Amino acid sequence: MIGPPIVVVMGVAGCGKSSVGQGLADALGCTFIEGDQHHPTANIAKMSSGIPLTDADRVGWLAVLAGFIADADREGRMLVVACSALKRRYRDQLRGDSRRVVFLHLRGDKALIASRMGARTAHFMPTALIDSQFADLEPPDADETALTYDITLTAREIVADARLRLAALYDLKPDESGAAAGEDA
Repeated sequence: MIGPPIVVVMGVAGCGKSSVGQGLADALGCTFIEGDQHHPTANIAKMSSGIPLTDADRVGWLAVLAGFIADADREGRMLVVACSALKRRYRDQLRGDSRRVVFLHLRGDKALIASRMGARTAHFMPTALIDSQFADLEPPDADETALTYDITLTAREIVADARLRLAALYDLKPDESGAAAGEDA
């Protein structure tokens, strides 16, 4: 692989993208971008009303996130982005021409996701949209660089393992991956 990784933490709503993404960015010592913060107001209003987004609704939002990824790629920086990236074509748009993008897919069953979503208080995505999220989900294909984790693992466990796997994949030095000597994962 060329250069440090750009990681897109992906999966359905409620799978833990934000927690894992922030934890991984902290462990790697890089910037974290919460994709949901870049949705246009119209998208947030639509989802808050229980209406699933269409592909057309997502185009501009994905373009913004793809811009952050392209900038990091061009500048040789590591980056972690949380984005549902449910469909292959969304991941293709996010990846662009970069060979450094790796998708970290958080997967879990519908009952666990519903439980997690029901416990959230500060998020616009209602539990009513779970079915549409699972209907849209296209897990990464074998030709996509991806790490997949079951969300029955804790965010800390996922971050620790992903950090080690990314360090091996991208030949990161300890100071590049946050895995300094004596640091407890």
